[in-house]
Amino acid sequence: MNTHRISIEGTNNASIVKFVSNEQVTKGGSYQFNNIDEAKESPISQQLFKLPFVSKVFISANFIAIEKYDIVEWSDIQNDIRELIEIYLNEGNTIVTDKAETRKVAIEIYAESTPNPMVMKFGCNKMLTPDDHEYKSAEETKNSPLAQVLFEFPFVKEVYISENYVSITKNEMIEWGEINVQLRTFLKEYIQSGKTIIDTSIAKPTVEIPTTPIQDLAGVPLEIANILEEYVKPAVANDGGNIVFQSYDEEKQDVYVILQGACSGCPSSTITLKNGIETMLKEMLPNKVNNVIAVNG
Repeated sequence: MNTHRISIEGTNNASIVKFVSNEQVTKGGSYQFNNIDEAKESPISQQLFKLPFVSKVFISANFIAIEKYDIVEWSDIQNDIRELIEIYLNEGNTIVTDKAETRKVAIEIYAESTPNPMVMKFGCNKMLTPDDHEYKSAEETKNSPLAQVLFEFPFVKEVYISENYVSITKNEMIEWGEINVQLRTFLKEYIQSGKTIIDTSIAKPTVEIPTTPIQDLAGVPLEIANILEEYVKPAVANDGGNIVFQSYDEEKQDVYVILQGACSGCPSSTITLKNGIETMLKEMLPNKVNNVIAVNG
């Protein structure tokens, strides 16, 4: 029997941490459990839900991701959970039963316009991935079968896959009214069939702009990242986008961020940065912030 070794990986969502194994933990497919009643066919999820801080459990090919409530910090609990999962797996216990593998979940896909007229957000009632994945071209999609197929549509220019939605950037040769239903139908059938969305066994494409995981930040950068997580990310996610803290220039007091999804290339993104995010950070962190700059803007 292979020995599982679990490593801890943060995600762009500060509430979610991935516990990644060096071996496969399921035979295939992805599973989301929102409470202990839904986890009847996943013994490990049932155990995890007995912990008072566990909100959701997401299981994929080689990792178990957990979303927590804000009553504790990951730094206080993540090593204990890592050890718990590692022991459970190495004892050969069941992760999900065959019934869980064959159970169909009714998938709902809804389309929402965004401030960026070239981007449409397609929301889903199922968690797609605990991480954010942005693809600017078909060449970057090696770890996402879903993105690969989306780029086969001649009008798809960019794809952004987040926790429970897919943002698609179209080219200028077609209107959303001509393709909206087609994309909704395709996404519903793809997700409903249980096909792989993100292949976690394949390394992510090289990140051109380096970032630091929030759990590795301290001081003013940590304060900034926490404000973005709590106050800004939920708002931009509603618009099909994302904002990621990139760095902080202590001398100039400039904050550098990365805009993703619908926010990237959006005509109103500069106004949002200056009138919204920059103003908020200046008010919440007086004398610590001068400018907010999008490094990919």
